[in-house]
Order: sequence, then structure tokens, then C-alpha cells
Amino acid sequence: MQLKEYTLDDVKGKKVLVRADLNVPLKSGGVADETRIAASLPNIVKLHEYGAIISVISHLGRPKGEPKPDLRMEPVAKSLERLLTAHGSGISTVTYVPDCIGAAVQEAVAAQSPDTVLLLENTRFHPGETRNDAEFARSLAQPYEVFVNDAFGTAHRAHASTVGVTEHLPSFAGALMLREVEALSLITEHPAKPFVVVLGGKKVSDKLPLLRNLCGRADRVLIGGAMVFTLARALGLSVGRSLVEEKHINACRDIIADYSESAAKLVLPEDVTVTDDIESPHNIANRRLAEIEDREMGVDIGEMTRDAFALQLSDAATIFWNGPMGVFEHKPFDAGTIAVAKAIAANPEAYSVVGGGESVEAVNKLGFAASISHISTGGGASLEFVGGLELPGIKVLTV
Repeated sequence: MQLKEYTLDDVKGKKVLVRADLNVPLKSGGVADETRIAASLPNIVKLHEYGAIISVISHLGRPKGEPKPDLRMEPVAKSLERLLTAHGSGISTVTYVPDCIGAAVQEAVAAQSPDTVLLLENTRFHPGETRNDAEFARSLAQPYEVFVNDAFGTAHRAHASTVGVTEHLPSFAGALMLREVEALSLITEHPAKPFVVVLGGKKVSDKLPLLRNLCGRADRVLIGGAMVFTLARALGLSVGRSLVEEKHINACRDIIADYSESAAKLVLPEDVTVTDDIESPHNIANRRLAEIEDREMGVDIGEMTRDAFALQLSDAATIFWNGPMGVFEHKPFDAGTIAVAKAIAANPEAYSVVGGGESVEAVNKLGFAASISHISTGGGASLEFVGGLELPGIKVLTV
């Protein structure tokens, strides 16, 4: 897959609209985690060095098409300015503009100097964003000459700021977008063998397209998280009070049948950690997957499974991991996720890609980021990309 990459001549002296993924957590009026902002810096700095006059747009949270004071981009502007200054980028100021379309934006762009960046207001304050409304997209594009999409994390959404705006401006992929597509293409096109995939998280429904796509392509698919229990029910097992997506049990039976006839191996946990209550557990135990009691719920992969998964990952040549192995936000139910992170980091010879919030959090928390080949900024987008689905935000940038 080849994306359109901008050159010096494409952007020099031009007003450039950049779609970044600055959907960051906020706390006490500030940014709680600057990872995504930091990931946007290389593209912004490159455009500045090329002489572009830069405005940045992003969504933040889910305001559902109307302004929400607690989801304004102003705290993000302050973090972006601080990070650009620390980077030594030559950009002196990031100016927050309290809208993303209209007269205020046009006036700010007209008065903008080359050593400043404009950060426009949350695109999702307008209902036309998520509807990919043609008029809203035209309004976004109006003050600009070039569009650069660097928001891989939203590439699976056909929104006005990812797809619609490309109808009105010459459009290119940014540095992060290019890096993500290149890294994930190594998994989708010709992965070195053995190719081992680790999938977790709550919902098996989110992973069904990926599971289908991996059948016959991956050598081993290791399953953790609550999605285990829908698959277990499809096998006829009792899972107590564990989370089950009842309407997807038949689809899981089909998946299991497909893998049984394939060279790919679908690996469910041998055992799981169970409890009576996640928030205030009185009893925690280790159970065989087939022996969960009626009053219990599964909350993590078990002790034997942690060791078994580590062994499965030890000889892998390519690894893709998305989703936690348990209720990662509640100790001690983070043990399985931590064990997988350690096992991947312990195999530096493998080409490894990690995506998804909790998976990335575990890798960063344990200090293993340097041992991972690529940490993806897009959980849902990376899942769909590896699952073989067409991402609309990427399709419109393809040569």
C-alpha cells in the first residue's frame, strides 16, 4: 500500500490543515497523558521546517455534536506548545482558536505568522463531523490550501475531518500515518513465521473480523480477556457470572470450527483467575476454564496460562498484541496482562507490534517500550487494518 507523501514543494509557504489524533485524557483542567500529543510532533515539526503555515484539528472525547466546556481543546494547546518548545522546534506559540470553522478561524489564519501553530476547537462539537457532512467538510477546508492527515487512530472513521475534507484540498499522509501503515503492513503482507497473535479485551464482537482474517495466516492466536468466555460458551462450557456476548455465540462456534480445519491454532486459556466481585473481591481463586463455579466470574488468565502464553511467544518471529488479558485496571487482575508484556519484551528478535490502550499502558508502565518494534497509536484502527478491513481515512490518501 502506497500513500501520498507530501514534499517541500507541496507545502512550502502554504496554509496547511493537519488532522492529528489529540484525543487525550484530561484531569483537573489539564492533560493527564501526553503520549498522543508527543506522537504528533514529528509531523508538525517537519511541516514547519518545510515552511508550512500550520493549523491543527482533532476531536476530543464524545461531545455528541454540541459544545462541552470540559472537552475544549485549550488544555491540549498548552501541552502542545510546551512539548514543541521543549523539542526545540522553532515554533514559539500554539494559539487556541475556540472554533474549527467560520469567521474566527479565517481571521486567525489570515493573521498567523509562520512560527506559530493554530489549534482549532474540538471537531465533534459540530454534528456534521461524525456524519461526514459535505458542507461542514467544505467549511473546514475553506481557509486552507493543503490537507495532511496524521491521525491514524481515526483512520477507520469516515468523518468530515478524515474523509470529507479531502474532496476540497490536495491531501497527503503525515509522518505518523506513514509510519503506522508501514509497520502494520509488515504484519498483514509477509509476516515472518511463527506469527503469534495475542487478543484480549471485553468483547469478542470487536475481534470477530480479525479472528476470521487471521485464520490460516497466523500460526497461533492466543485468547485472553473477557472474550474468552463467549468462546468458552460456544464450546459448551459453563462460565458462571463471566461476561458473555450471547448473540455472538454462534459466530464463535463458526470461528472455532474454521480454526479446527486450519493450520492456525486458536489457543484458549487452560485456567483463569476468578472472583466474586471485581470492585470489592472477597474471594479470588485460580480455576480450570471448564471448572468455573456458578457464583464466580473470570477476571484474568490464570497462572498456568501465563506460563503457557509466555512459552508460545518465546519462539515467535512476528507478534501482534491487542487487548488486556484481564480487568487490567484492578489489581491483582492485571497479572496476566503484565505477564504477556514481559514475554513479548523478552523476545527482542521478534518483530512485535502492540496496539490498544491497556496493552500499550502495560508496556509503558513496565518500561518495555524500547523492546517493542512498534507501538501503535490506534487501537481500533490497527485492529481493522490487521483484520483486512478497508480504512476510509487511508483509502482517500492512497496513490
